Amino acid sequence: MGQAPVILGIDLGTTATKVVAAGSDARVLHQTERGYPLRTDEPGEATQDASQVRNAAIEALAECVAWADEHDHPVAALSFSTSMHTLVGLDSAGEPATPSFSWADTRAAAVAARLRSDWDTAAGLHRATGTPVHTQSVMVKLAWLNESRGDLTEGVVRWCALKDFVVAAFVDGFVTEYSLSSGSGLQGMATLRWHEPALEVAGVGADQLPEIHAPTDTLPLKRQVAKAARLPEGLPVVLGGGDGPLANLGVGAVSPGVAALSLGTSGALRVTRDRPGVDDRCRTFSYAMGDGLWVIGGAVSNGAVVGQWASEAFGVDVADLLDEALAVPPGADGLMSLPYLLGERAPWWAPGLTGAFLGLRRSHGRAEMTRAVVEGVAQQLALVRDAVTDSGAEVRAVRATGGGFRSRVWADAIAAALDLDLELAEGSGGSGLGAVLLGWRALGELDSLERAAELVTPDGKVSPDPAAARVMARRRPLVDRLHATLRDLQF
Repeated sequence: MGQAPVILGIDLGTTATKVVAAGSDARVLHQTERGYPLRTDEPGEATQDASQVRNAAIEALAECVAWADEHDHPVAALSFSTSMHTLVGLDSAGEPATPSFSWADTRAAAVAARLRSDWDTAAGLHRATGTPVHTQSVMVKLAWLNESRGDLTEGVVRWCALKDFVVAAFVDGFVTEYSLSSGSGLQGMATLRWHEPALEVAGVGADQLPEIHAPTDTLPLKRQVAKAARLPEGLPVVLGGGDGPLANLGVGAVSPGVAALSLGTSGALRVTRDRPGVDDRCRTFSYAMGDGLWVIGGAVSNGAVVGQWASEAFGVDVADLLDEALAVPPGADGLMSLPYLLGERAPWWAPGLTGAFLGLRRSHGRAEMTRAVVEGVAQQLALVRDAVTDSGAEVRAVRATGGGFRSRVWADAIAAALDLDLELAEGSGGSGLGAVLLGWRALGELDSLERAAELVTPDGKVSPDPAAARVMARRRPLVDRLHATLRDLQF
């Protein structure tokens, strides 16, 4: 008798594709991975070779299928997750005519700044699409390319996200789905269709973009990939969604008031609710998950990267340095940091921001400075939480995941800044598992996406220290004031 069937979640990341195998009980059974480089040759550039990503996805899939066959797990379907805010131009044959521009490509900064200088227009676009007017926005990237980079767009007939290009190798048609396209800045939240004012800013027509489907829509697997991966032709391929919404699903943060917090190189905080919408000050994003659910939140550009920076600056192993910072009392002996080493996204959406230390004294050393940048990131995530609650969404619990939490100082600082327990979900499969659960919903094995809250359970909990929480709460208004004071200074 065979084992239980699995769905394979294909998660197209910025530097690697992972394929996760999991059953309808949300238990991850196996994972494979194929990496690829992120090209950064030109200042501000962050691009991928779309064909290389497609090949890596097929190779990682084939390896995971081989595992499933060996262990007698029938494959019920494939489902996709992907990094959001990617863009690739295609030629008349459907092959890449440009690199794939990632979310981290900042070469459209001048265009973003110009668009944001007309606040009424920028805010109108943000409120209509749920996507900030920022360099990560596909709308802004397209405006930049069409206005000033004809050298990069020669031969382009159509535009799509990287996942749409990869999916085109798996199924017939030129398609996307509204979870991914909700992060493009080109789709209206109210209509789930391409938004004409945004298309005008971008300089493209709807006929140059994919047809929008639901994330749970399925299409049959084509022969070529079926043969390469040793899967049956016609196997259901679930279109899937963006990695932000699916990460909430993958850690079980789908109940009202339960936020997902991720801490890798960058970070993010998102809460699920049953309607779209951003806060009045346009500090948050609003992206679709599917099944009538949306995530409201914000991503910060500076996460655990600040610890790596401190490690390199002081010439100390990052784990040892973070242990030193853990021994420093909350508040870093009066030292504060605005940790904008990579500009900042939420809640400011200002790629040109630079970092700062304030209150620096002779008595401060590397441990205090490291503690200050860690607390600065924690405060930034708390400001995102505050913006989320201002949008009308409750945040009463947090599911946390990411490599940064290997050091206790990160968990302590973030728990204190939020003044909430962190339920650690390191054992989950993240957005890849989210894609699998979306797939089981598409096949009718889950009666709702909210079932993920029951299926995915946390591994542990870190509670805030009350004294540290008071310190963080007292200082957080200063972060907002200091940002407002220093943002216009140019160095």
